[in-house]
Amino acid sequence: MTSTLLERIAAGDPSAVKECMDVFGGLVWSLARRMSSSAADAEDATQEIFLEIWKSAGRYDPALGSEAVFVTTIARRRLIDRMRARKRRPRTEEFDETAPMESGAEVVDSGALAVEAALAARALEQLGDAERQVLLLGIVDGLTHSEIATATGKPLGTVKTHMRRGLKKVRELLDSEPQGDD
Repeated sequence: MTSTLLERIAAGDPSAVKECMDVFGGLVWSLARRMSSSAADAEDATQEIFLEIWKSAGRYDPALGSEAVFVTTIARRRLIDRMRARKRRPRTEEFDETAPMESGAEVVDSGALAVEAALAARALEQLGDAERQVLLLGIVDGLTHSEIATATGKPLGTVKTHMRRGLKKVRELLDSEPQGDD
């Protein structure tokens, strides 16, 4: 009987580790890049995911699903954990007061930002209660669709529909707002 790739990793086969990276590297990288804030963060996440795969390879059971599903599940869980940890940490940015301002650097106009925030708040107010609730739980509280369904007691499909319709309506409302002259 031929051993699966993950079974070979669990058995300590060093060639299986490289083969695992070759086979699943693209999958893990694409998930990490999609769910990370930067390429550097995605690289760190990818390393963590492969370490977790190698540690967990002994738990793989071919009867329960394919290796790709096992790898994807580990990757997704690790990435969600990283996102939640990032939300719990206060955002900090390094600021070098001695560095000269780059020419062409974008300066945030707090007045324009306040106007945009007011427009977005007005658009949210024009939504139905269900759509507004789902959008706020997803955007402000950072809940997943499943978490929103649990919090509201609504079926997952209904939550997704409210989210999609709400986003579409907000986009339409914002696009119909008159633009200020610069």
